[in-house]
Amino acid sequence: MSVILETVGLEKSFDAVVAAHNINIRIHAGEVVGVIGSNGAGKTTFVNMVTGYLTPTAGQILFHREDIAGMPTREITKMGICRSFQIPQLFPELTVLDNVLIALTIARRGKRGWLRPAIDAGLTQDAMDLLARFHIEEHAHKLTTTLAQGVRKLVDIAMATVAQPRLLFLDEPTSGVSAEEKMSFMATLIDALKATDTSVLFIEHDMELIEAFAPRCIAFYEGTILADAPTSQVLENDKVREFVIGAEFHRSADDDAQNDMQKGA
Repeated sequence: MSVILETVGLEKSFDAVVAAHNINIRIHAGEVVGVIGSNGAGKTTFVNMVTGYLTPTAGQILFHREDIAGMPTREITKMGICRSFQIPQLFPELTVLDNVLIALTIARRGKRGWLRPAIDAGLTQDAMDLLARFHIEEHAHKLTTTLAQGVRKLVDIAMATVAQPRLLFLDEPTSGVSAEEKMSFMATLIDALKATDTSVLFIEHDMELIEAFAPRCIAFYEGTILADAPTSQVLENDKVREFVIGAEFHRSADDDAQNDMQKGA
């Protein structure tokens, strides 16, 4: 797989506080990568630097070998790097379809002639096709304020893909989604993104979701990368156990494995 994003010696300081130190990461086309770490570990700082919300203190951010460090967010988005936020960024007074139509209109600005209407049947069909890809077309004519949190998240992420990004960052996509819905939510989300061959990095605190949907995992701790490897290896790493996920997750996982063995017996 080709490398689409590489960070080299990436650093960020706020006066005397070092928020990120020597971040070296390579992301390949089509990869799905989980990002873990406690609050303040440097995860969001890393994402903010790559997406242009923060300017690095030092280092390079190479997207398709072009250094984009310090470029404006708008330009980075146009190049093919997008993100969603922990809190959905929607127009609450509008319907789901209207939200997506606005996102599509903005993404395609410049591709449509001045004398053509901003919204036509073709654009509306594209919006409905996008909603169908995320299995939320039945909500097209509902106000976003009436939606369950999981549906609102899917709408927000669908809108983040209208520019057909090659790399998408998701900041805690299951935040606010009920425990019973998290697995099906992530399955819908990852399937929709895999269909477009989009590389995905998602920040998540639920280790079961990391295990289920991220073949690779990057663990942050105190602004540095503690581990970067296949997820099973990262979650077994002694330092990751101690500083990131704790022993509780492993006790639970071991109990589940033991119960499965007993059932099999």
